[in-house]
Amino acid sequence: MPLGTLRPSPLVEQATDHLREQITGGHWPVGTKLPGENALAKTLGVGRSTVREALRALAGAGLVQARQGSGVFVVATVPAEDWPARLRRAAITDVYEVRLIVETQAARLAAARRTDEDVTALESALRARRDAAAGDAAGSGGETGGSGGSGGDKADGAAGNAAFVDADIALHAAVVAAARNPVLSDLFAEFAPVLREHLIDLVDLLGLRAHDPNPGDEAHADLVAAVARGDADAAGDILHAELAQTLAHLQRA
Repeated sequence: MPLGTLRPSPLVEQATDHLREQITGGHWPVGTKLPGENALAKTLGVGRSTVREALRALAGAGLVQARQGSGVFVVATVPAEDWPARLRRAAITDVYEVRLIVETQAARLAAARRTDEDVTALESALRARRDAAAGDAAGSGGETGGSGGSGGDKADGAAGNAAFVDADIALHAAVVAAARNPVLSDLFAEFAPVLREHLIDLVDLLGLRAHDPNPGDEAHADLVAAVARGDADAAGDILHAELAQTLAHLQRA
């Protein structure tokens, strides 16, 4: 399929799509050196900067690779699986091991870098976690809900578990945000949907809130206090212990 001049907008996306089609369609097999930026820009009717951004996108998809002094070469004809998709199919224990490593260090950084606004956000998130637990406990009428496990009670319990997990993740996100590293925050944001889905299932499967609607409250309060007073070692140790305990539950589930 020959290349052709592109429409005005959006040029980078169009250039990326056209070049990807050439690669995945077999026009440029693996090992092929692509035409230079000037040649591609002329053929596509765009500027060199647009071609350069398109090649970066293709490199990110694992289709091409730039070799210093040699040019850009096709290294695959099938795009690499994107990060969110890879996370969705990963074992939750694998995801959690990475979370443990990332968040432990994030807690240490948060203690060293937190601002007054961060401390306020952490304290607010801790209250929200407690409110989610208290609201669920009040609405459920106790462990059985007083109705012998009706469908409505089960639905209420599932909703309560989801609200509690959401509040828990929000508190952890506030700790990561206090680390003042946008890459860490983005990484946690990628983990969050996968964590949420599996944690809700875990809470329900193991009945982790059957006897205590707010499990881990003391540890989370200690974490917030450690970050607030700037104690990096304590913050890291507390969060590591809390996540390691959950990981142990996941490994047994």
